[in-house]
Amino acid sequence: MNAIDKIYSNEVGISFFWKKEVNACKPRVQLVFRDIGFLLTLHELKHFSELCAIAIQSQYCNACKNVQNCRSLLLRTPSEKIDIAVSISELTQIEELINTTIFKVELKNWIKNINLN
Repeated sequence: MNAIDKIYSNEVGISFFWKKEVNACKPRVQLVFRDIGFLLTLHELKHFSELCAIAIQSQYCNACKNVQNCRSLLLRTPSEKIDIAVSISELTQIEELINTTIFKVELKNWIKNINLN
């Protein structure tokens, strides 16, 4: 864990910066959930958040006896060629992971900019 700066984690995943990338002009966030890792800019994270909101509004199958855990929702990702089948409970946790990560990254940037002025 010495190679990363953790941003946030919850039951479904974790977000962090790679320490070797911290000083980059456009630092990217590593977002990991369900054995999948995405290396995303803040703009891409915000887009992913929008995709989560769209997926939450989607219809899930009416025949499910266990709607919360049925992986009947298709979550689009910032990578055009990758979509993920998720349950509503997973999607809620993924959205929370992404939105809290965005908040913490923006807060860190805001504080950094205040200190520079």
